[in-house]
Amino acid sequence: MAEAGRRRAVVALAAVLAVAASVAVVARVLAPAEVETVAREPYSALPAPTAGVIGRLPVAPLVVDGRLRVYAGARQVYADQPVTGRHRVTPFWSYRRWPATLVGVLAVGTTVVSRWSDGKLVALDARTGRVAWRADGPEPGSTAEPRRTFAATVWDPAGLHVARAADGRDVLLAAGPGAVGGYALGDGRRLWHAEVGRGCRVDVGSTASGEMVGVDTCAGPDAVELRDATTGVLRTRWRPPDAPDRLVVTPVGCRAGHSGCRGLRTAGPAGEDSRGWLVTDPGEPTAAPGLDGPDSVLDGERVVDTSGPVVTGRSARTGEELWRRADVHPARVLAVEPGRVHLLTDRRELVTLDPLTGATRSEFVLDVGRDGIGWQPGRAYAVSGYVAVERVREDAVPEDDDQGWFLMAEPVLLAAT
Repeated sequence: MAEAGRRRAVVALAAVLAVAASVAVVARVLAPAEVETVAREPYSALPAPTAGVIGRLPVAPLVVDGRLRVYAGARQVYADQPVTGRHRVTPFWSYRRWPATLVGVLAVGTTVVSRWSDGKLVALDARTGRVAWRADGPEPGSTAEPRRTFAATVWDPAGLHVARAADGRDVLLAAGPGAVGGYALGDGRRLWHAEVGRGCRVDVGSTASGEMVGVDTCAGPDAVELRDATTGVLRTRWRPPDAPDRLVVTPVGCRAGHSGCRGLRTAGPAGEDSRGWLVTDPGEPTAAPGLDGPDSVLDGERVVDTSGPVVTGRSARTGEELWRRADVHPARVLAVEPGRVHLLTDRRELVTLDPLTGATRSEFVLDVGRDGIGWQPGRAYAVSGYVAVERVREDAVPEDDDQGWFLMAEPVLLAAT
């Protein structure tokens, strides 16, 4: 009897230990965590690529410091190098968080900032992948599920922008439902926090004059708000003269993403009453008739318009035509960056123009291998002379899943112009 009792005690103890071990494993797996895998190889030298298609990729790249490519995943931000690599390769560095999901990434110089679903802002040093700083930002609220390329996450991060202050400092701006905030990009220090209307404010971006732009829809007609990026003080509340009650505000002429924008376009919900404005100085926006057309884009003081029978360059302030190109039409604007306007023709030629003169900087067909040109452009992005574009099936519609939407497993083309 005593022996049987001892056996029962041993079995009970083993069961308790097994349960405790299982609990420990589950806790370890499910507990909040981060994994920082830093670079083990030297940082790449700055390349000097020739114009043409570099290669194809399965996910959208964010070109950082002209040297490496940064990508997004559901719970990961990671990089590879060199930027001119034909395919995606083993990560140069990687950063993961759990259980939060990644909702946005942007880069300024060698600083890569990631934004997460729990509101955390984590900055990484692009040269090493090491965490530079962490900060608590406003929670981003619900965001649309990104397609498998994560192009929206890295090329158009919702509620995440950078503005350059008058003293040259870069300020990170984060917006969420009911709150906005500013942070020193160098160390993550919070500069200011402001409560705003929850569910009735639309985030737009930042201006070249160092302001955060939003649209207040809380009460009465919609109004554009311009907030000092360094202090959070609301500088200007403005409505275009004779504007409709509901406004759609689109940033144009931006340094990157929706950051450092030199202009805005306002219109009604159906695109009516489209009007262009410059926001290069503090205060109310300045009318820019040359930017009124919905198909026009801005670089500096120059507007490039593809809506007519020819491609034209105009003065933003007066609308005066400065140059025209009939030989690259029909074409659409694929992407814009300072000093370059990238056009895509019906023959899938990528034609890069100097917006100041209309001169061609480079021209080549966006094709690689035997892929062909039977595709339509999806999201696109340009920085430092590099252009990336998603290739979408010609018959695809937005309701399609990723298999029916993208042309192939590696749908993103990367090119140097």
